[in-house]
Amino acid sequence: MRIILAPMEGLVDSPIRESLTQVGGIDRCVTEFIRVTHGMLPPRIFYKYAPELHRQCRTHSGVPVAVQLLGSDAAQMALHGARAAELGAPQIDINFGCPAKTVNKHKGGAVLLKEPELLYHIASAIRHAVPAHIPVTAKMRLGYEDRSMGVACGQALEAAGAAEIVIHARSKVDGYKPPAYWEEVARVREAVATQVIANGDIWTVADYWRCREVSGCADVMIGRGLISRPDLAAQIKASQRGESRPEMTWPEAVALVKDYGRALQGHLEDKYVTGRIKQWLNYLRRGFAEAEAVWPQARKYREVDPLFACLDAVALKQRAA
Repeated sequence: MRIILAPMEGLVDSPIRESLTQVGGIDRCVTEFIRVTHGMLPPRIFYKYAPELHRQCRTHSGVPVAVQLLGSDAAQMALHGARAAELGAPQIDINFGCPAKTVNKHKGGAVLLKEPELLYHIASAIRHAVPAHIPVTAKMRLGYEDRSMGVACGQALEAAGAAEIVIHARSKVDGYKPPAYWEEVARVREAVATQVIANGDIWTVADYWRCREVSGCADVMIGRGLISRPDLAAQIKASQRGESRPEMTWPEAVALVKDYGRALQGHLEDKYVTGRIKQWLNYLRRGFAEAEAVWPQARKYREVDPLFACLDAVALKQRAA
């Protein structure tokens, strides 16, 4: 019954992986996708997206991190999968789910779901290029224009040797609009022998149990739900054990966000650090009333210290109350 942190492009970077895995409950992370085109990328690109490669590809909390690749050239994807493995990646994941227009326009991500045979060729090429002990996995959606291609794409990936298939329970056209079609994930799971992992619209512990019941998947991948409630995985794990766990407080969430900001300060200018913090804060508005209250003021800051002071002020009010 594993919980995997989803690879959210432009948000779930190494510092956020560190912050969320220290809370607990997360069994695995996946990097943002490394875009593969025609030339061989240098090792520094792999280290940029997966600095954990410097320490057995684990976060400081010991959670393993898979390296994700995105592209449509099977030969190049195979070369990059082999290179990631050489650098220490414990798992190679393939992105067949990104719905971004720019990515799809350049034949990457979810647009490939139109061509199950191409999914097969890409996954098979990587599987043959990577040592047998390193799993090759894939993340997909239920289709592109509609959800009719889920089974065909799942079967193509199974035939290619994918060890696991994560399925976001929507098509590309569905985007992120509710609902998540967990029952369609169940159709794919029933059609393949490969392990299927459900993804999409798990915001609460109750959502997790409903997803498990409808999809039939023991394992789940969570993205936005964990960004909005950093303790969601720990809460789910407690519920699996029949235990209760106190919910994360706003001061605890602020401490996490500040640790994240400090980690970024060593690499980015303040305006970019505050941009990343505000991106996370925007998600926290769904999980914390305090984040919603502080948002109108916090969104104005372009320097880190005033933004931290703004968050601290609300946290102090809660402690005093």
